[in-house]
Amino acid sequence: MEPKVPGIAGYAEVLEKFIDATVSIDFTELHKDFIPFIPEISGRILDLGAGIGRDASEFSAMGHSVTALEPSEALLEAGKKLYPDASIHWVQDSLPDLQNLDSDLKFDFILASGVWHHLNPDEQQCAVIKISKLLSDNGIFALSLRNGPAGAGSCIFPTHAGNTVLQAEQTGLKTLLFLENQPSLMKGKENVTWSRLVFQKIR
Repeated sequence: MEPKVPGIAGYAEVLEKFIDATVSIDFTELHKDFIPFIPEISGRILDLGAGIGRDASEFSAMGHSVTALEPSEALLEAGKKLYPDASIHWVQDSLPDLQNLDSDLKFDFILASGVWHHLNPDEQQCAVIKISKLLSDNGIFALSLRNGPAGAGSCIFPTHAGNTVLQAEQTGLKTLLFLENQPSLMKGKENVTWSRLVFQKIR
């Protein structure tokens, strides 16, 4: 049985379609704006809302130690089968509390791709604070914000790039990238746009 995390509602019912849609999008094309900020030397990476682990697998192939955090048991188990990589550590957990993640861990790069719209406004603010604490000095937080009608996940909330930047900077993060109104790469999602943000934790 899935845990009671509102944001995962709807995914288990369309699991195969979600998997197909995910693997159809190229990692490099999807994250082209984030790639320059991914550490070139081996480091510790946290993939928040890892889904089936496609991005986690790419990070692992780059030589990084990866923690793939996913609240949906269905997606997590699918990911373990699709990407059985020993360097990927899977954790079933959810923002903003991250109760199952070792709070002593520090990460050089944290990705939250397509998860923010599943958090209500208060949870979004709490998540920024939590993530800031998980970053190592000079660590990078890459965040993509979805704007548009619900997709596979039926529980969604508005995202506001400007507000998120203010919240991040209040926690000591420096904004390195701020892109808005980016088109969706998925077919049939012309009414969905994305904002892409990159922050750095300043010592």
